[in-house]
Amino acid sequence: MSKKLFIETLGCAMNVRDTEHMIAELSSKEDYELTERLEDADLIIINTCSVREKPVAKLFSEIGVFNKKKKSDAKIGVAGCTASHLGEEIIKRAPSVDFVLGARNVSKITDVVQKKHAVEVDTDYDESTYAFGEFRSNPFKAMVNISIGCDKSCTFCIVPHTRGEEISIPSDLLVQEIAKAVDGGAKEVMLLGQNVNNYGRRFGAAEEKIDFTGLLRKISRIEGLERIRFQSPHPLHMDDAFLEEFASNPKICKQIHVPLQSGSTQLLKRMKRGYSKEWFLNRCEKIRTLCPEATISTDVIVGFPGESDADFADTMDVLEQVRFEQMFSFKYSPRPHTEAAAYDDQVADEIASKRLQELQARHTEILDEVMDAQLGKIHEVYFDELKPNNRISGRSDDGKLVFVEGSEELLGKIVDVKITKTSRGALDGVVVNQPVS
Repeated sequence: MSKKLFIETLGCAMNVRDTEHMIAELSSKEDYELTERLEDADLIIINTCSVREKPVAKLFSEIGVFNKKKKSDAKIGVAGCTASHLGEEIIKRAPSVDFVLGARNVSKITDVVQKKHAVEVDTDYDESTYAFGEFRSNPFKAMVNISIGCDKSCTFCIVPHTRGEEISIPSDLLVQEIAKAVDGGAKEVMLLGQNVNNYGRRFGAAEEKIDFTGLLRKISRIEGLERIRFQSPHPLHMDDAFLEEFASNPKICKQIHVPLQSGSTQLLKRMKRGYSKEWFLNRCEKIRTLCPEATISTDVIVGFPGESDADFADTMDVLEQVRFEQMFSFKYSPRPHTEAAAYDDQVADEIASKRLQELQARHTEILDEVMDAQLGKIHEVYFDELKPNNRISGRSDDGKLVFVEGSEELLGKIVDVKITKTSRGALDGVVVNQPVS
């Protein structure tokens, strides 16, 4: 009889893909099958994130809840970025945890499950050429890690400490993985990395001369693959060749994430982001010029140490000039193992809260205008998920979430949809022709 596996995944898309890798390894080598009922599980894994505020408190709270609900003989494991930076401290604080597996050690999952209180958190470990088993939570789209780790030194970010230095995965292995996913029904791939457009800077085993633009061209030649997305690129590496490929390659979806963090050149320097306000605006203008149909999303931190009213005004100015179609915005929170946590000019919480409210209110106004303008437009939508009440959802080429009435017959199809209703988060429409593909 197979054993039951329950996984809770927190954080970014790379964590989601790491979870898929763990499921693949455990199902093929240890005969586990997934369950959504924690009470039935023989193995419980919390795949953690350490980027946002209070992840440590959340982790130990979850461990406590899970320990009370689980079967008496069920194992609990902690994986991911919080596992990387806390290591064996997790077991010291919560002896009910059976193993700790760092974000750079996912391929060791079947080893640590067998060893009581195993701790594997080596951030120098290179699994860039490891062939994981095959598992995808959605067969119609594939997430693929193209690199692991991060070489940046942003003063607010803990990721380099938890995921180690950046190593690119050989392009031939990526092509094989994506081709296999396409054979399994996927028409779309999401390429993942901390800084995807820095791809090719360093390889682990084989030396290879290819950058991200070259990788996009190589992947585009995979027969049956129709859509390519990627996250997250870094503004510093958005050279003209990359943006021209983004605009001209018909397989690349016209949606691009350009993480701003701050509109103030002074703060960007303090964050060690490597670019200025002027460079950021220049890159966004280049995108709008080369590809007017593209949507641009971003990340913004308000209340970073030392942020003045003038610095915040610069961020608001960038918002007005670029008019981001999507924005993820947060108040700064100090993270362990980061330079900014020790800065002595932290911004008062009430000031940061007020600025965040102002930023989000203005972006909401922009978003309403952007989404309202979609009424009556026709989008090519790739449907990949069934919803309740005879509805089905998918994404337009430029990344908008679209719902229509429909059945599983539309899954895996690219269909023309006319938009009949708008909201800030999604669009509703009706199919206007037979599937495009």
